[in-house]
Amino acid sequence: MKDETMRIEFTCNGKLTSVEARLDMRALDLLRDLLGLTGTKEGCGRGECGACTILLDDEPVNACLLYAAKLQGRRVQTIEGVAGADGSLDAVQEAFLEEGAVQCGYCTPGMVLSARALLRKNPKPDVPAIEEALSGNFCRCTGYGKIVRAVQSAAGAAQRAEGAVQRAEGAVQRAEGAVQRAAGKASS
Repeated sequence: MKDETMRIEFTCNGKLTSVEARLDMRALDLLRDLLGLTGTKEGCGRGECGACTILLDDEPVNACLLYAAKLQGRRVQTIEGVAGADGSLDAVQEAFLEEGAVQCGYCTPGMVLSARALLRKNPKPDVPAIEEALSGNFCRCTGYGKIVRAVQSAAGAAQRAEGAVQRAEGAVQRAEGAVQRAAGKASS
């Protein structure tokens, strides 16, 4: 199995992606080593610290525990896909900076992605909901107070931007569907 490979096709940060990967490769290694997306960190390698958090179909998952083959046909977002195309930070990233919720930065990508997933589901989370959403992410540097405040701050900005985000995601999904239909017609 170690030398066997497969072609994995998925959407990564809004772009259709196709890569040949070993069957035993983790999603974390595919993202970092094959795609150069090094914002996804390896901390514990056991799914306990959250440094490797990615969004898989909008749900936070530990990329260190996920076989790369499980990305097939799915939507993946890494921290590199959060900022705007022009490099502008999104509301969660801005809030983390404004609230001083970033110290060494190692856990920050996972925290930001977990916060984004929470705000997508619950635009007005209370503190217990924020704490629950971040419970899979470990930070050795901060007290979590600034991180929780950052998510609360981002919630206000996210509410204003939610309509625009949903329209953009709908456009991406429609484009992916059109590409898949065109590929199906071309192969028949």
